Amino acid sequence: MGKIGFFGGTFNPVHKGHKKLLESVIRALQFDKVIVLPSRVPPHKQVDGLLSGKDRLNMCKLAFADIKGVEVSDWELRQSGKSYSVLTLRHFKSEYPDDKLYFIMGSDMLLSFHEWYCYEEILKLASLVCVSRKNEDTTSLLLSYAKTLEQKGGEVIIVPEEPFEVSSTELRDKLKKGQDCSCYLDKNVVQYIEANNLYHEG
Repeated sequence: MGKIGFFGGTFNPVHKGHKKLLESVIRALQFDKVIVLPSRVPPHKQVDGLLSGKDRLNMCKLAFADIKGVEVSDWELRQSGKSYSVLTLRHFKSEYPDDKLYFIMGSDMLLSFHEWYCYEEILKLASLVCVSRKNEDTTSLLLSYAKTLEQKGGEVIIVPEEPFEVSSTELRDKLKKGQDCSCYLDKNVVQYIEANNLYHEG
């Protein structure tokens, strides 16, 4: 039985925090493969200035290109409606029926997980893997919340890691103002943003 990780997100834009989170999880769990899935329409948040799926897909391919075993999929982008994680996991469980699936997320997503569409079914389809994205989301806080989900039959794995505090919202604002974001973004992503004149005002 193989171990396959799934890492979804808006990735608007994909940044070094996303990459650091994924690298931490891969080190801890030694997946056979990780599938990165840019979402078509995120169900959990309203995103202003959402770039095209093509641009976000291309940026993910650039950002994760040097991580062995990672592939970027356009599956969610090709669907209609909101990108509910349970639909994604149903699909990939049918593709990989004999493998164990792991759903990777930041602490902000884990702490609101009980509000997700069909979250109890997600717990049956995949183990959750969480890394803190903010200093206040401590390992003890996440472990405490994980226990409530485990009582519903799920498996929740907390990977302790120093958070890389940056948000795509902040980066979009900086990019609109023409500020240098090279310390937060992969150099190839920076080049792609500049070459395609993305996130600029007007």
